[in-house]
Amino acid sequence: MNQLSTPPPSPPVGAAPLLLVPRRRRRRAPLLGQILVEMGALSPGDLIRAVAMRAREDTLFGEILLANGMIDEDALARGLARQFGCGLADLDAAPPDSRLLHAVGVANCLRLGILPLRRVGAATLVATCRPERFHLIRQMLPASFGPALMLVAPESRLQRVLLQQGEAALAARAEERVEAPESCRHWDSRAMARLVAAGLIALLAGAIAAPRATLLALFGWAILALLTNSILKAAAAIANIRATRRDGLLFVSRRNRKQKAMLLPKISILVPLYREREIAGRLVRRLGRLNYPRELLDICLVLESDDRVTREALQAARLPRWMRQVQVPAGRLKTKPRALNYALDFCKGSIIGVYDAEDAPEPDQLFRVVRRFHERGPEVACLQGVLDFYNSRSNWLSRCFTIEYATWFRVVLPGLERLGFVIPLGGTTLFFRRAALEEIGGWDAHNVTEDADLGIRLARRGYRTELLPTLTEEEANCRVWPWIRQRSRWLKGYAITWAVHMRRPARLWRDLGAWRFLGVQLLFLGALSQFLLAPLLWSFWTLPLGVSHPLAGVLSPTALYLLAALFFMSELVTLLVGWLALAPGRHRGLWIWLPSLHLYFPLATIAAYKGLWELIAKPFYWDKTEHGRPGRIDPQARNAGHTDVPAPRSGAGGRSGQVPAPGKLPGVPGGTGAEAVMPPLLLSHPA
Repeated sequence: MNQLSTPPPSPPVGAAPLLLVPRRRRRRAPLLGQILVEMGALSPGDLIRAVAMRAREDTLFGEILLANGMIDEDALARGLARQFGCGLADLDAAPPDSRLLHAVGVANCLRLGILPLRRVGAATLVATCRPERFHLIRQMLPASFGPALMLVAPESRLQRVLLQQGEAALAARAEERVEAPESCRHWDSRAMARLVAAGLIALLAGAIAAPRATLLALFGWAILALLTNSILKAAAAIANIRATRRDGLLFVSRRNRKQKAMLLPKISILVPLYREREIAGRLVRRLGRLNYPRELLDICLVLESDDRVTREALQAARLPRWMRQVQVPAGRLKTKPRALNYALDFCKGSIIGVYDAEDAPEPDQLFRVVRRFHERGPEVACLQGVLDFYNSRSNWLSRCFTIEYATWFRVVLPGLERLGFVIPLGGTTLFFRRAALEEIGGWDAHNVTEDADLGIRLARRGYRTELLPTLTEEEANCRVWPWIRQRSRWLKGYAITWAVHMRRPARLWRDLGAWRFLGVQLLFLGALSQFLLAPLLWSFWTLPLGVSHPLAGVLSPTALYLLAALFFMSELVTLLVGWLALAPGRHRGLWIWLPSLHLYFPLATIAAYKGLWELIAKPFYWDKTEHGRPGRIDPQARNAGHTDVPAPRSGAGGRSGQVPAPGKLPGVPGGTGAEAVMPPLLLSHPA
C-alpha cells in the first residue's frame, strides 16, 4: 500500500478510502523530495543539501527538511499524502472517536505517531505523521479496527488533538510508570514516624540502663562507617591511578575495532524547568552551542502547566525549530522525575539525554555520546558525563562545593565503575538508550533523588553505566541555606532509595550479586550513617586541645588513641583524594582550601537531620534549588555562555550539510569525534 503511484491531489477525509484501494501492479512510490520540488514547496538547491545530510543520518527525510527550515509542516503533509497515495486528515473538522483512541492508548498513539479517527464501515480511519512506517503500525493496531485506512496529518496538530483527548491519562501514567515494588509511592510516613520514635526511645533507654555500652555501640557504628568510607575512597583513587599508568588516560575506551560504520542517530534532550526567569535565555544560548546536526537534535524544554514565569522567559528567547516546549499538566505531586516521565512519550530520539536548567555542556558532547554507545554493546544502557562548576570562586562555599564535585566525578565515580560497583547517577548530563529506559519504566515520580534510584534499577536489570569524558559546567549553589535545602533533598532521597530496594534484601542480592549488594550498603547506608553520627566523630577534635574525650572512661588510653589515629588518617585520605582530583584541572588553585572542608561538611549533617524529619513530614516534597545567582564566573569556564554565542552553522542547522570537526568520530561516516545532581556523598566524611 505504501508503494502506490502518485494520485491526483486528494480532498481531506471524505474520499480517502477510495485512494487506498491497491492496484494490481504496484510500482515504487515517487521520492518525497521530487514531489516537493514539483509542488514548488522545496528548492532544488535545498533538495541537494538535504539528500547529502540524509546519507549519514538515521532520521526521516522530512525531519531534515523541517529542522533546517526548508519547508513547513503543511507542505510536508501534502507531499507525504501524494507520495503514499492517501488523503489529508482534517483534525479540526470533528473530534476523534474516544473509544478508538483508548483502545490503542494515548501513550502508544504518541509513540507511534497515530490518531484513530472513526469507523468507516468495516474499516477504521487512522491519521499518522509517519506514513513511511504505517505498514508496521497497522500490525500493532487492535484486530477490532479491521482494515486501517491511512490519512496524513502534521505532527504538531496530531499531538495537540491527542493531548486534548488524553492529557489526564498521560499525567496519571507519568506518576506510576515504575512498578509498585520498585517505587516509593506507597511510602508509609506513619510507619517511618513509629520507627524513628522507637529508635529514639531505645537510645534513651540504653543511655539510662547501660550508658557505656550504648556509647560504645554508637561510636562503633560511626567509626565503622568512617572506615568503610575512607577505604572506598582510597580504593577508587588507587584504581584510577593504576588505570592511568597502564593506559595513559583517566577514562579508557574499550572500542571494538571490528565495529561497522553507523548513521548518526536522533537524540532527544529533556530539560526540566520550573520558575527559571533568570536562566531560561542563557539556557537556549548554551544549548545552541551544541554542534550536533540540528535535524537530529530534539530538545524538549519541560515546563509545568502553571509555570508562567518560565514560559514568558522562553517566549522572549525565541526558540528554534529543533527546540520545543512540553507542558506537564497538574497532578497529585510536582517533581522533576514526574515531569521527565511525562515528556518521555513526546521524545523522538533513540537516545534520551537529561540536562538541568543551568547546564552548559561542551559543544561536541553529543558526538562523544554517540561514539561511546556505538563502541559498546546494548548492555551499556547509560552514560554519565563529568560535572563541574563555572562559578567555583564565587565564595568559600562554592570553592568547597567544587572540591567535593571534582572528587566525586573525577575520582570516586570512575573508581566505582572500575571496581564493579553500582553507580549512583547524577541528575544531569545523563544519556540513556531509550529502549532500556522504557523497559525499566523510566523514573520513579515520587523519589526526590530519582537519579540514584535509576542507577540501581538499571543494574538490577543487568545493564551497565559508564563514565564519559565530557564536561558539563553548571552553577554551584553558593548560599548556605539553599545549599542545606538542596543537600537535605538528596539525603532524603538516598534514605528512601535504600529503603525501597531493601524491602526484599534476598531479591536485591540475587539481582546484583554479593559484590554489588555490598556496594549498595556502603554507598547508601554507610553515607547516611556517617552524616547522622558525625557529631560523635567531631569529639576527636577535642584531643589535640587537651580536653577529655567521652570514651576516656570506657576505653583504655591506647585504644582511644588508636581510634583517634584512625580518625585523623581518614582526614588525610580526604585531603589526598581531593588533591588528586584537583591536580589535572583548572581548579589546582583550590588546593589551599582543602583543609577548610572540615568546616564545610558539618553543613551536610544539618541537612541530614532536616532530611530525616522530612521522611516523616513530607517525603515527596521537592525542595527546589534556585538558579540564576551564580556570583563570580570563572575566567577559565569554557561553556558558561553568558554572552550571546551564534549557533554553529555547519551541519547544525545551517545549510552547508557539513559536520563540524572537533575530533574524528570512529565508525560514523562523515562524523566527528541539576539541580537534582546526585550528591558526592562518598567523597566527604562529615568530620
